[in-house]
Amino acid sequence: MRVAIYTRVSTTDQNCEMQLQELRTYAEARSWEVAKEFKDEGWSGTRADRPAFNQLIQDAGTSKFDAVICWKLDRFGRSLPDCLNAIQQLTSAGVRFLAVTQGIDTDESNPAAKFPDSLLPLRSEVELEAIKGELTG
Repeated sequence: MRVAIYTRVSTTDQNCEMQLQELRTYAEARSWEVAKEFKDEGWSGTRADRPAFNQLIQDAGTSKFDAVICWKLDRFGRSLPDCLNAIQQLTSAGVRFLAVTQGIDTDESNPAAKFPDSLLPLRSEVELEAIKGELTG
């Protein structure tokens, strides 16, 4: 299976290396080929318009990979509508989505896979609201 790795950090004093290493190891352990790595460094997950994220969605539509793996759902996105929309775009393109540290997998051969697809993005949005509250509280 050919996979794309997506990583994101929201500030410029952070980097994606830890996520990349874990995702490379995850793919290697399954004998998956890493087709491409997409990194958004210094981009908030609340923004749907991120350079590497946009390229990932575009490439998914051209069958450059079979699955997208990310470290955690909140690295993929923090807005519920945007996250659901992006996962739907991947699914429509026949691309599987996995958030590897949370056991989220939209594998269409697994009937239980729809549950996280529809509910877990809400968790990222709630976590963001909690962070905002801590910063302003």
